[in-house]
Amino acid sequence: MRKKITRLAVCSLLFALSLSAQAQQPKKAPRIGYLGATSVSATSDRTEPFRQGLRELGYVEGKNIVIEWRSAEGKLDRLPALAAELVRLKVDIIVTSGPIPTRAAKEATVTIPIVMTQDSDPVANGFVASLARPGGNITGLSTLRPELSGKQLELLKEIVPKLSRVAVFGTSTHPGNAQSLKEVELAARGFGVKLQYLDILDPKDIETAFRAARKGRADAVLFLVAGGVASSGHRTQIVDLAVKSRLPVIYGVPEYVEAGGLMNYGVSFTDLDRRAATYVDKIFKGAKPADLPVEQPKKFEFVINLKTAKQIGLTIPPNVLARADKVIK
Repeated sequence: MRKKITRLAVCSLLFALSLSAQAQQPKKAPRIGYLGATSVSATSDRTEPFRQGLRELGYVEGKNIVIEWRSAEGKLDRLPALAAELVRLKVDIIVTSGPIPTRAAKEATVTIPIVMTQDSDPVANGFVASLARPGGNITGLSTLRPELSGKQLELLKEIVPKLSRVAVFGTSTHPGNAQSLKEVELAARGFGVKLQYLDILDPKDIETAFRAARKGRADAVLFLVAGGVASSGHRTQIVDLAVKSRLPVIYGVPEYVEAGGLMNYGVSFTDLDRRAATYVDKIFKGAKPADLPVEQPKKFEFVINLKTAKQIGLTIPPNVLARADKVIK
C-alpha cells in the first residue's frame, strides 16, 4: 500500500513539474508578413506609422511580434514570388502596401488573413464582396472617397478663377483609375469645367502629356497618376515639367509638393498606415477578415508650396492659404 502511495506521489510530482515546464515555455511571437512594391527604407513615411500603430496597441517588433519585411524594390514582377515566400514562412497575417501587392497576396493564399493598408476600390478590384462584409480573407482600408475629386477641382477653381479646361493625368492600367476618372467627370459637370484626359502608361509619356495639356489650352492639371510612373524616381521630372509649363497642378499625395509641386489635397496615407495596425490587432484576437468592414479614409491633407506658386506667377488667395495643413515657403 505504501509503495502504491509513493508511486502516486511521484507521478503527481512529475505531472506538476511537466505542467510547470509547459507554462514556463515562452509563447511564440505572432508573425506579420509585410509586402511592399518599393523598398522599406524608401517608404519609411509609410512603414513607420504602421509600426507606431502597433506600438500603441502593445506590439513591439523584436519583442512580442515578428515582422517579415518583403519588398519588390520597384520590380513589380517580383511580388508573386515574395508573396509565395511569406506563405511558405507561415506568417499569421500579410499586410500589403497597395493594390498591386494585395493582388499578389490574394493569388498566393486564400487562408492567411490579408490586411490592406490602402486600396483605391477594393470591391471593383475583386478583393472584397462589399465594404461592409468583405466575405473572404482580405480586409483593411480604402482610399475611395467620392467627394475627393470634387474638392480637388474646387481648390483649382479657387486659385484659378477663370478655370474652364483641366487636363487629367491618369494611368488606365492602374487599379482604381476608372473609378477616380468617373468621380472627376461628375465633379467637372458640376463646376462647368471641360476635361482633357491624358493616359500615362510609361515615364516617357509624362513630357508628352504636359505638351498635350499646353496644346489643349489647359488652365490646370489634376494628377491621378499612381503606381510605377509616379514613383519617387520621377517626381522631380514631373514637378519640373509642371513649372516649365507654368501649369498649376494638384496632386493626391504630399510628396510631390515637398519635391516642388504646387499643391496636394488627398487622403492621409500616414493615418491609413497607422490604422492598419488595428486590423492586425483584431485578427490576432480572433476576428475574421470576412467580418471586419473595410474602412474609408477619415483624415485628409492639404499642402501648398508658395515658392512654386511664385515660380509660375500664381497668387494663392489668403482664404485658401488659411485652410492649408502645411504651407511650404
